[in-house]
Parts: sequence; C-alpha cells; structure tokens
Amino acid sequence: MIKKILALVFGLAVLSGSALAQTAPQQPATPPPPAPKTHLKVGQPAPDFTLRATDGKTYKLGDFKGKKNIVLAAYVLAFTGG
Repeated sequence: MIKKILALVFGLAVLSGSALAQTAPQQPATPPPPAPKTHLKVGQPAPDFTLRATDGKTYKLGDFKGKKNIVLAAYVLAFTGG
C-alpha cells in the first residue's frame, strides 16, 4: 500500500515538473518610447500635421482651419491598423 502511494506521489511530481518545464520563459516588458519633445505651451495652436484615418483617407489639420470644433481621438493599442 505504501509503495502505491509513493509511486503515485512520485508520478505526480514528475508530471508537475514536466508541465512547469514546458512553459515559455517570460520576456521582460520593453519600456515605452519617450514622449516627443515639443516647445508647445498650453493654449498654443497645434502645428499642422497629416494623419491617415481608419477610412483610408489622409487628413491634414490645416484643412479644418476655421471650423468650429475638431476632435482627435487616439485609441492606443486598438489594433485597428489606422
């Protein structure tokens, strides 16, 4: 009876050891890149820039000059490709 229990414990130890050995090693997370340096102050107008939207079209900030409101929404890590 004791031999069966010891064999069972040994078998479980071998199985758990092999399961732990098959896990992939964890890679350390890379730190995010530093924010770009600008000379903008709060309240200053944004510089003119161009972005490609999710509809595939390219939009330029200057095209909206004189419009009432502009909303720029960025979904970080949304995997939208746009």
